[in-house]
Amino acid sequence: MDTVLSLIEEDDKNVLIAVAQGIVPVLARLLDCNSCFDIKEKSVAAISRISMVDSSKHVLIAEGLLLLNQLIRILESGSWFAKEKACVALQALSFSRENARAIGSRGGICSLLEICQAGTPSSQGLASGVLRNLAVFEEIRENFIEENAVFVLIGLAASGTALAQENAIGCLCNLVKEDENLKLLIVKEGVVECLRNFWDSCPPARSLEVAVELLRELASNQAIAEGLVSDGFVVRLVAVLSCGVLGVRVAAARAIFELGFIMKTRKLIGELGCISPLIKMLDCKAVEEKEAAAKALSLLVLHAGNRRIFRKTEGGIVSTVQLLDPLIQNLDKKYPVSILASLLNSKKCRKQMIAAGASGHLKKLMEMDVEGSKKLLDGLGRGKIWGVFARP
Repeated sequence: MDTVLSLIEEDDKNVLIAVAQGIVPVLARLLDCNSCFDIKEKSVAAISRISMVDSSKHVLIAEGLLLLNQLIRILESGSWFAKEKACVALQALSFSRENARAIGSRGGICSLLEICQAGTPSSQGLASGVLRNLAVFEEIRENFIEENAVFVLIGLAASGTALAQENAIGCLCNLVKEDENLKLLIVKEGVVECLRNFWDSCPPARSLEVAVELLRELASNQAIAEGLVSDGFVVRLVAVLSCGVLGVRVAAARAIFELGFIMKTRKLIGELGCISPLIKMLDCKAVEEKEAAAKALSLLVLHAGNRRIFRKTEGGIVSTVQLLDPLIQNLDKKYPVSILASLLNSKKCRKQMIAAGASGHLKKLMEMDVEGSKKLLDGLGRGKIWGVFARP
């Protein structure tokens, strides 16, 4: 075992060779039999190393319940070293719905939460990572509720290591999806303060994505949204709209959309400089980013002050018209249509839309029954007629 561990720690190629030679079933049996404590520790260390090589994970998954049961048993009664290694392996195995169900029904969530409460800092970060994966699956969420996981996760988000905080926030984000009562509960238990402290600790931009996602989930509840605005989260969102991580920008734009349902917040969002970075996002490569920005802007331009900012921002109308192109697929056209419709009263804006080719795109969108496309095209047509009869 010492030799095997030394070899597979050395190089990923050695992991692939060992897996090809059938080491995984051997390691699973060593965990299952009455091996000595030392051999079991080394076996789980080897399994955790194999789980870190993507092309080998499927072999671990193929071991099924036999391996899962042994890893869960280690969570319950192994050394802290063994628990950490088991968590590494479970992180790789918990992306599967079937495995998630097995972990949830065999007491795995309870053991993981105990590690989050009393484990070493390193093991807390790893255990919370497994919980974050499990919380994605709706049928497992009931297990979290039964184990009072919310209170443990909020405690970890407040005082854990940076990794543990990130995973705890990510887990809470997955748990509260479409559960308004749970959103209210975690706010009552202090999650907003945890979120603010984590955000202001200046984590790497990629780690910030989970915080922005949780903010978006909370902002979708109108009873919570106003408090988030009062706590200064609009300023924080505007700051990350221009960051270098796609996921963060998309999550921030979606959060702004949710906060934009509060009428008085629309004005604040515009005044804090949100319109310009959102317009820049319309020109980005990813369709997901284009749509998130267009969706947010479609709500923000309902406020007159934001429409003025939009009209004055260079490229706003042209970029929005380009999104009407049916060749840009997987983007809901009702959002750019809505933005442009809000600007129809401006003669200058109508001219810009027509010059950018809006009429041709809208005719195609009408054939596709896109919401609002006929009304927008009619509005542009009336603009031409008004131009004919305009006073000299």
